[in-house]
Amino acid sequence: MANYFTSLKGFSRPFWVANTVELFERMAYYAIFIVLTLYLSNILGFNDVEASMISGLFSGGLYLLPMFSGAYADKIGFRQSMILAFSLLTVGYLGLGALPTFLESAGLVNYAGADTQFTGLIESSEKWLITPILLILMVGGSFIKSIISGSVARETTPENRAKGYGIFYMLVNIGAFTGKTVVDPLRTALGDKGYIWINYFSATMTCIALIAIVLFYKSTHTEGAGKSMKEIGQGFVRVLSNGRLLTLILIVTGFWMVQHQLYATMPKYVIRMAGDAAKPGWIANVNPLVVVLAVGTITQMMSKFKALTSIMVGMCLIPISALLMATGNLLGSATILGMSSITVMMILGIIVQGLAECFISPRYLEYFSFQAPKGEEGLYLGFSHLHSFLSSILGFGLSGFLLMKYCPDPKTFESHEAWAEASAHAHYIWFVFAGVGIVSAIALFIFSHVTASIDAKKELTTVEAEGE
Repeated sequence: MANYFTSLKGFSRPFWVANTVELFERMAYYAIFIVLTLYLSNILGFNDVEASMISGLFSGGLYLLPMFSGAYADKIGFRQSMILAFSLLTVGYLGLGALPTFLESAGLVNYAGADTQFTGLIESSEKWLITPILLILMVGGSFIKSIISGSVARETTPENRAKGYGIFYMLVNIGAFTGKTVVDPLRTALGDKGYIWINYFSATMTCIALIAIVLFYKSTHTEGAGKSMKEIGQGFVRVLSNGRLLTLILIVTGFWMVQHQLYATMPKYVIRMAGDAAKPGWIANVNPLVVVLAVGTITQMMSKFKALTSIMVGMCLIPISALLMATGNLLGSATILGMSSITVMMILGIIVQGLAECFISPRYLEYFSFQAPKGEEGLYLGFSHLHSFLSSILGFGLSGFLLMKYCPDPKTFESHEAWAEASAHAHYIWFVFAGVGIVSAIALFIFSHVTASIDAKKELTTVEAEGE
């Protein structure tokens, strides 16, 4: 252990500051994101479809914008970019907390009771004030996604870069885990009002990060030329014109559509089906825990196999995870280890989902990088996350429709019996996503065989040409 801590001394102060503020940013983000659909519905009165589409567009934008905000960050320098980013995030999170107070003062909603009592908010246009607030958060968050990982690259050497990114990845997951654990105690203590106060927690975390950047982040690696917006646009066109990469992006989108249900469907589903005592924050934490514990072993184990083989294993696991989640409702009111069957089967499904992610994510980036033209690996990898943009919009959008149809909000029914009848087939939601996973696995199988055949023909043609 002493040797391990000794090995950490070779990193600069800006490296540690950047990684520390990333931990605070992830705490803030995941505390909000795990309950964003609940906040939009229970606090602002959006229905399931509206809440899911707003959340999906917000998540998708966070994956699309870094390609452009990252280029701007290279121009103005990372320190200025981080100050801008954390300022926007702090303002945005404060806005999420203050908006319900404004709506209450306008007489549109009453949060005084144990349960939110809507008066005019559902029909009111004022609830759409959430849009500019989320845009502020989206822009601020997009800078973070590019500049923190970029800071790690700039503040490490080729000899310690792998260890540097290992520290980065560890702190990201610690932040994600910690942020989610704050949610359930607040919800238990304050009911729906906990979804309001969690925003002030997040604003505090990003404000601390902002102060740390101002006081302690002084890097000698200030600015870089970066790529112009025109070059990024040209790179985007080249990726979209590469049929092989575009097809793989679309196929992997199916996996991430299912994975995103950890945030799109699971929080509402477990609370509505297992009761208010359910703890979606703790349940969601199963995913990063599994990834941290298993990704190294799985990546090492699959290193002898082709990237597409590893991705295929993960693709075959993802429909199994969705089917396990569906099983909870099929077991009825049964309890397992003192917990509801809904909760237990959800946890088992998320464990399998986390293992699938371990097989897919590292090797997907590897495959993508090898398909990139020499010298453009960074640019192409920047676009490799287009699947997250697509899956956020599609996955969250589909979730909203499925929730309204198979697992509607109990508050919209006059009696528990009427709601129970309407939600009797709530497990159909997971059958749909299992179908998405199965289609994606079949598509990847076909893709693998077609590309292998094309590569074999090219290799044969090259050998014949050299023989002549």
